[in-house]
Amino acid sequence: MADQLTIRAYAKGIDQTPRKVALVASLVRRRTVADALVILSHTPKRAAMPVIKAIKSAEANAINTHGLDGKTLVISTLSVTAGVRLKRFKPAARGRALPFEKKSANILVEVTGDVKPKKKPAEKPAVKAEEK
Repeated sequence: MADQLTIRAYAKGIDQTPRKVALVASLVRRRTVADALVILSHTPKRAAMPVIKAIKSAEANAINTHGLDGKTLVISTLSVTAGVRLKRFKPAARGRALPFEKKSANILVEVTGDVKPKKKPAEKPAVKAEEK
């Protein structure tokens, strides 16, 4: 059986709340990468685009850098965590300022797949020495 490798990709500082991104991420956990991309492309949520980008990044890392077979890639981990929160203020009546936070999210994608078998170099036929 071929070797299994786990490859990661991070998307940090997504300008959406982690709760909204996690709703979309839960749709595609434990699915193949191809299925996940089809599901997310038909999901009418704004949070689908950052999740698609993170999954495509993990897929590209696995195929181009580590030589995994693209057809065997499965999302093993897809977690959404809270990112940096920016404290801001909104003006209110009577000169007050009401605080609020601009929340962000971090997405971690881990894909698992089989290593693509390397082709053996073709053997060249023996060259006969030319006779003079």
